[in-house]
Amino acid sequence: MYSEQFMMLLAVFERAALMLMTLFLLTRTQLFQSIVKKTHRRPVETAMISALFIVFAVFSTYTGLNVDGSLVNVRIIAVLSGGIIFGPWIGIPAGIIAGIHRYLIDIDGPTSVACLITSIFAGLLATWIHCKCAKKNYAQLGILAGMCCEILTMVLIVLLSHNKTLAYNIVTHISFPMILGTLSIGLIIKLVQDLDEEQDLIAAQQAKLALDIANKTLPYFRINNRNALQKVCSIIRFYTDADAVAITNTQDVRAYVGRGEEHFLDAHHKISQMTRQAVESGEQIISNNLNVHNFHSLLIIPLWENGEVSGTLKIFYCQPDHIRMSLREMAIGLSQIISTQMEVSRIEQLKQMAAKAEFSALQSKINPHFLFNALNAISTLIRIRPDEARQLIANLADFLRYNLERDVELIDIQEEIQQVRDYVAIEQARFGSKLEVEFDIDDVHPRIPCLLIQPLVENAILHGIQPSRVAGKVVISVKRRVDDVAITITDTGVGISQKIIDKLYQSKIDSHHIGLNNVHQRLLLLYSDGLHISRLEQGTSMQFFVKEQD
Repeated sequence: MYSEQFMMLLAVFERAALMLMTLFLLTRTQLFQSIVKKTHRRPVETAMISALFIVFAVFSTYTGLNVDGSLVNVRIIAVLSGGIIFGPWIGIPAGIIAGIHRYLIDIDGPTSVACLITSIFAGLLATWIHCKCAKKNYAQLGILAGMCCEILTMVLIVLLSHNKTLAYNIVTHISFPMILGTLSIGLIIKLVQDLDEEQDLIAAQQAKLALDIANKTLPYFRINNRNALQKVCSIIRFYTDADAVAITNTQDVRAYVGRGEEHFLDAHHKISQMTRQAVESGEQIISNNLNVHNFHSLLIIPLWENGEVSGTLKIFYCQPDHIRMSLREMAIGLSQIISTQMEVSRIEQLKQMAAKAEFSALQSKINPHFLFNALNAISTLIRIRPDEARQLIANLADFLRYNLERDVELIDIQEEIQQVRDYVAIEQARFGSKLEVEFDIDDVHPRIPCLLIQPLVENAILHGIQPSRVAGKVVISVKRRVDDVAITITDTGVGISQKIIDKLYQSKIDSHHIGLNNVHQRLLLLYSDGLHISRLEQGTSMQFFVKEQD
């Protein structure tokens, strides 16, 4: 008896294996894969899946083993597997049709009514599991549901049969293989679920690969010259295991790394006809039977900027048929990231150019403003102290000549301090004992723009000390701190009004304070941090910070 039951169990597993093998072959097809991965299927796709499991269920009845008038088969396995994986439109039709078919082919059979009832119940139970239970538990619940359905079948066979002896004999022989055979449900469910998880895993791996490449290449896109793009190609080649990688614009090859690289060094190369086709169509081109320079596989991906193709990414392999779906999907994601990086890089370059132009314009405004005030001071001295005036004119000439030579370049702060000393000499000659200037300078050497400190000193003298009825003092301090250098100009004059400070920070200051506004705007452009102005009990403090290594 036990040997017979064991052989029946093997027969159940054999028929379940046939179903499993069929499903495995189907999962290798693109059509079935696309249907399985969808969460919302079209009616025709649902009908196809439903028909497949109905065929499984009906076919299992025909291939069942006849034991005392009953059939040892995998019908319940087919109904439960389809319903749990794909839902009510598969489980319920498969259960009803398979149950009716089982009843009709053996209407007076001792198990036909029981099989009809349990087939329909299996479809309903599978639907409940699909709708109410977590997907990760489908396999375990499928096995449990299969055992419950087969146990129900055994109970119904005994309850509904008129020949109790025959019924007990059937149940004794088939209960063990039928119940234990439902383990196959877990295998079938896992097979289909693993297909979905496999696709997700591949997609995650390809996405991670594309992001890793993006992180490695980002610094080079910011530079965006030939050498930088060569580095980008090297990184992409390493991660894709390609034999060669190239980046082009719409006319020429901008960078090439890999096999045959020596032919591209310091040379001008037009893009190929195939690359031009990708540029013009905006569509990727795949060639797995290429025969150019020992390359047999090529993937060309268009790169986009501002909605237009700006170039291409080309990946070469020497082996034929090397461009597979996973590589294609990864390359598409990578091209989108590269396109974004190139566009951001271009925007950053434009911003830098605009900032440089604005900085240059602000710098050019300072020189005539300073010259006007300096000449006013000298003109006063010419009448009262002509010798000092002549010396100051010589100092002014040197000062302006130095500034004109420097243009908008950064200079050592000590050179700027020397310029300030020249300016202070002019103003002290003009104001005499009313003006005292003190320098408190550390031996630091950050590089700053020309005429960044002088306008602040000028503002302290002309708007702080000059309006005051008493003598005043200006302190020019350059002090090293932990992370930066603090430049502070403090005066004991009449003090700046809060209204002017507010207007400065709102960029609404009037033309009387052009030097103050100019310095503030240039600091913002260069360091993203402008002037810090404080009203003191007597006078004003103006401060800004620069990095010493700058």
